[in-house]
Amino acid sequence: MPSNPNKPSISRRIGRFTADRRVLSLMIVFAVLVAGWSWLGEHPEHNPWTPLDLRDPIGMATANKLLALKEDIELCRVTLDRSDVEFRALESTGDGACERPDRTQLESYPLSPDTPAVTCPVAAALELWRAKTVAPAARDILGSELGRIEHLGAYSCRRLYGREEGAWSEHATGNAIDISAFVLEDGTRISVFSDWDADDEQARFLREVRDGACGVFATVLSPDYNAAHSDHFHLDQESRWSGVCR
Repeated sequence: MPSNPNKPSISRRIGRFTADRRVLSLMIVFAVLVAGWSWLGEHPEHNPWTPLDLRDPIGMATANKLLALKEDIELCRVTLDRSDVEFRALESTGDGACERPDRTQLESYPLSPDTPAVTCPVAAALELWRAKTVAPAARDILGSELGRIEHLGAYSCRRLYGREEGAWSEHATGNAIDISAFVLEDGTRISVFSDWDADDEQARFLREVRDGACGVFATVLSPDYNAAHSDHFHLDQESRWSGVCR
């Protein structure tokens, strides 16, 4: 039987089908990209290209954004400004291993007995920790608003554990702070030393805030680490990010 010259060949029909599938695939990919970009716009905490705002929820991109602050003091302070965090940039001081080029003092932050100067990355992490972990845990677990956070100090020009030799402590540059207790607005005081080993809601609160700190600080050491930390949480922003949470 002679072929019909007006009838498309099977190969031509297959070619058109393949081309149509490619166009459809490209359209689907484009639609997914548009939808994904729109979703990232609505969730800046997951968007690696959106500047960090400490008021946003903690998301997939938060850790890398916090890491970037460690290498750039000005970027860190711009982030505090953007996040409406009140602070003062103090003059640098010290020398050698205890030089402190970054002295950032939070204002209107509920630290007690005073508000010591820390590095800007520590200040940013403290604000995130307070807003996203400590204050919500106080409300949800203990039924009261957070009043203040008690500390044992930030700056101390010394080596680790006060040794005469070896690595310098992150406290030597104010890149750490030791937290000892939390006081709620209803007067309840939760002490790391007294309440860590209890079997009650206060112990649950302490573990919640310890675990929350692990998401924003490079190093978090608690009584679970050793006896030297039986009365406080050590929080620092050491330059690595892998995180130590114990």
